[in-house]
Amino acid sequence: MPETWENWNWSTNYPAYDEIRAYFDHVVKVLDVRKDCAFGTVVVGADFNPKSGRWHVTTEDGRQATAKYLIAATGFAAKRYIPEWPGIDKFRGVIHHSSFWPEEGVDVRGKRCAVIGTGASGVQVTQAWGPVAANLKVFQRTPNLAIPMRRRDLTIEEQEQLKRVYPQLFSLREKTFGGFCYDYSEKGAFEDNEKEQEEFLENIWKEGGFRYWVASYKDYLFDPRANRVVYDFWARKVRERIHDPATRDLLAPVEPRHPWGVKRPSLEVDYYEQFNRPTVELVDIKDNAIVGFTETGIQLADGTHHEVDVICVATGFDVSTGALVKMGLRSVDGSYLKDEWASTVHTYLGLTISGYPNLFHMYGAQAPTALCNGPTCVQVQGRWIVDAIKQMERRRIKSINPTAASSHAWKHRINELSDQTLFPTTRSTYMGGTIPGKPFEQLNYTGGVASYLQEIRAVLPDFRGFHIVKPE
Repeated sequence: MPETWENWNWSTNYPAYDEIRAYFDHVVKVLDVRKDCAFGTVVVGADFNPKSGRWHVTTEDGRQATAKYLIAATGFAAKRYIPEWPGIDKFRGVIHHSSFWPEEGVDVRGKRCAVIGTGASGVQVTQAWGPVAANLKVFQRTPNLAIPMRRRDLTIEEQEQLKRVYPQLFSLREKTFGGFCYDYSEKGAFEDNEKEQEEFLENIWKEGGFRYWVASYKDYLFDPRANRVVYDFWARKVRERIHDPATRDLLAPVEPRHPWGVKRPSLEVDYYEQFNRPTVELVDIKDNAIVGFTETGIQLADGTHHEVDVICVATGFDVSTGALVKMGLRSVDGSYLKDEWASTVHTYLGLTISGYPNLFHMYGAQAPTALCNGPTCVQVQGRWIVDAIKQMERRRIKSINPTAASSHAWKHRINELSDQTLFPTTRSTYMGGTIPGKPFEQLNYTGGVASYLQEIRAVLPDFRGFHIVKPE
């Protein structure tokens, strides 16, 4: 949609939240969609009436709506996760989950601070607080194998020139694994000698962004030996930035805790340098877990007590499924999605769910979601949904409902792709392994955006795998 970008320019290739929000406001204004939105509205129930062919949706404040089609664009990281730590409500200082961040920010100057968690939010907050806090303790269970962001300013001139080829770049993104304008090398790691490996990895390291993750050797997520080549280079680059030997071994161990890339790497600017500050301390909680909170701080299993004034709970999200199962979705058989997915996830194409006619979801389970550039995934799926609805209206179809058989076949496809990789070796968000009680299973389509696009488009002409209902 050229109208959303032709009169917009960015200040940098990685803008902060305020600039991103300004862009969202720009898009809302240009497309004139604010009048169609109900902000601050929580959906608590939705069920489909097969006779009328309509969804009935109920919100938390008692409002109701009906529609032929229901699209759940709930995102993959909308439901925050906070461990059930005893005493957390007794802490008398300032405490926020990273997704509950105050609009005015958090002033940590001269304060004793703690960051719990070293995922993407933990990395960002550590970089922000490290230079200004009186003392900062970062509580780490698993090291984040972060890679350079390479943030830089953008000129209006270069963006105006680039806009001439935006359509081609948008198309290119859908032909790659990760939905970016770059892709894996055509070579495997051992098609290069050691010198060539070093040169190749150095180049994608210098270019920055997610290139080291999804523009590396094509076999490193499949072959443990190739993966070790990628890990060892990463470890060398990071270890040379960390002064203290003990901290170095915790942040970038010589022996990997898990294969590189099977947990999503974060982008960083000066994350590792923060731990060279005398005021920043890394607290290893892998074998000495947080067992509770007191009025003044954090208690560990060995009895150690860390007194702090401000805490950032950067413990992440119940990804891919968390938000969708909280909507009160009820199937035509009377069962609830939260119960159906308690033991395992089933979708068809990562877009629809058997038993829920005319329900479409996007950027969620069993799609490329967490393994790709978000906007690319959303555009690929959004276009499919629009085309499906257009076809239904054109053919006067009342509803489509994926069959149980097609859902099981898609589940098999998800596992078939994943089992060829190193992903199942590690308890990660990709595998649902970071939330207690959540099934350990692949939640993403691991074949890449280009392959996914082909598979879902092949279904559209005849709605293969769907039960079709037409008006009587």
